[in-house]
Amino acid sequence: MIAVTTNLKRIVAAFAVIAVFCLPATAEDARLDALLSQLSEASPAEARKLAAEVEMEWSKSGSPAMDLLLRRGKDAIEAGEHTAAIEHLSALTDHAPGFVEAWHLRSVAFFRQERFGLALADIQRALALEPRHFNVIYGLGILLDEMGQYRFAHEAFTRVLAIHPHHENVSNARDRVARKMGGAEL
Repeated sequence: MIAVTTNLKRIVAAFAVIAVFCLPATAEDARLDALLSQLSEASPAEARKLAAEVEMEWSKSGSPAMDLLLRRGKDAIEAGEHTAAIEHLSALTDHAPGFVEAWHLRSVAFFRQERFGLALADIQRALALEPRHFNVIYGLGILLDEMGQYRFAHEAFTRVLAIHPHHENVSNARDRVARKMGGAEL
């Protein structure tokens, strides 16, 4: 009887694990999907509001302690204290490796220190977590432009515009890169 009970517990546990992985996306995921879908079709005025809502969703860690590290990292970047920002954001990526905004902001801090390899590694991680993160893709375009990879930078900026057609900085950046390419056919 003990063996039957033990096996039954294992079977129930296995079905519970399967059920968890088969559940639909969370409400937050569904909200983000809807916002991004609306963003791609929005007017410029609507796009600013929707983009702010999307960015708000991406900045939710779900933990007050992680939110504090994110805030400290952002504040340090804004103050030009990039080493401090990297310390806060590294602690955040260590404790919440699935939190895309931590990787995004740390890539910004690395970029501002001209540590392009580390910035690119964090961009790669952020895009693996959220391939539609238009600010990360924009950052990738800026990094590629800085490295003289104009064609790839242009592709990154074009990708941002497919997600967020009214991103304030992207059209100008894409035009600037096109000029650097000598107006070559893209």
